[in-house]
Amino acid sequence: MLEHNRPILHWWRHNRLYWIAFSLFLIAGGIILFSIEKGDAILYFSGQRSPSGDAFFRYFTKAGEHFGYLGFLAILLFVRYRPVVVLPFVGLTVAIVSAITKSIFAQPRPALYFKEMDMLDLIIPVVGVGMHGGNTSFPSGHTMSAFALYTFVALSLAYKRSLSLVFLLMAVLVGVSRIYLVQHFLEDVITGAVLGAMIGVFWYNLQYRLMPVPHPWADKQLSFPFGKKGKA
Repeated sequence: MLEHNRPILHWWRHNRLYWIAFSLFLIAGGIILFSIEKGDAILYFSGQRSPSGDAFFRYFTKAGEHFGYLGFLAILLFVRYRPVVVLPFVGLTVAIVSAITKSIFAQPRPALYFKEMDMLDLIIPVVGVGMHGGNTSFPSGHTMSAFALYTFVALSLAYKRSLSLVFLLMAVLVGVSRIYLVQHFLEDVITGAVLGAMIGVFWYNLQYRLMPVPHPWADKQLSFPFGKKGKA
């Protein structure tokens, strides 16, 4: 756990595994992005439909929604109070950044794009999932939310280094789900991932300015049943 007010040193030093894997994800995503045509990733997944894949991505995409935030709010109560206080602001920032960027870029969703290209009949939809229309594709809000959440959690649980890759995998799968479910393009997902990670790092660092170490209550934690409260 961080015991000083210099998190900028902490978020890299104790999370190298996460950031190396994240960088590899961006590199791989960038290579694929510049090697294919717009919409090819969606067409690829459309041809790989299966009942198990449809069910998995239909439900796992919710890991980037409020369900994921509420779950980790409960978990972080047993770590320290400070990330619990800050996490709602992570979600609020995602909502604001997502709304602003979508409004600025106003890119068509895949359903609208393929319809305008007279190619919508090539897409096999996922049963039970409606394809969003409109000009709100770039960037992916779900992906931004997932990377903000899981980056922040990975930094807050830096002493659990083996879990950092699990958190990253969860964020990546949320991003993949947005392509699989025909809601976003690959470029939407990659950009959402970068913005989300930046938001997670921003709030992780800011919390130590807002609540410097040591803090009378922010560095305490909720005890398990029959336990005692103490410092993390």
